[in-house]
Amino acid sequence: MRRVVSLLLTGLVAGAVALGTAAPAFAHNVLVGSDPKDGSQLAAGPATITLTFDQPVQAGEKFNTVTVTGPEGTRWEADGEPTVKDNSVVFPVRPLGPAAEYTVGYRVLSADGHPVTGSLKFTLTTAGSGTPAPAASDAEGSGSTSSGGGGVPIWVWIVGAAVLLGGGAFLALRGGAAGDAEERSGR
Repeated sequence: MRRVVSLLLTGLVAGAVALGTAAPAFAHNVLVGSDPKDGSQLAAGPATITLTFDQPVQAGEKFNTVTVTGPEGTRWEADGEPTVKDNSVVFPVRPLGPAAEYTVGYRVLSADGHPVTGSLKFTLTTAGSGTPAPAASDAEGSGSTSSGGGGVPIWVWIVGAAVLLGGGAFLALRGGAAGDAEERSGR
């Protein structure tokens, strides 16, 4: 009986250690830098937006999107797909127009396969000569800055595994104790 208890406890500890150390592997990408930086003030509009993440971004057509929204909801991103290289995403921007605050929205496919969304802002201090993208591109990319996360958070799986392991150990110990009592009573 003690051997069974020892094996169960060893299994529980090993499972908890494995789950505890595996959690970072399931983490979503996090934006660690951008060009232009969030909150920056620019005299001239950028030709490209560069987003840098803490882990590689998965490349794929239509998975990664970047939008640039200006005053009155005008769109300033150029046609095409973002270029993904390791943990950076680069996207061309049309020449900007009025001096105003612009919002960069992004949705990228994380290293763990889940979409990651976010946004940053910069202010153009001197008006440019550009014109916004045609209205048709608004309908195409309107969902690219949604905040849907997709997937179940890792903590749910960890708690579920801990409950299952703990419940299994409890039942095994209780079943073993009941079996020992029956053996002692001589049936």
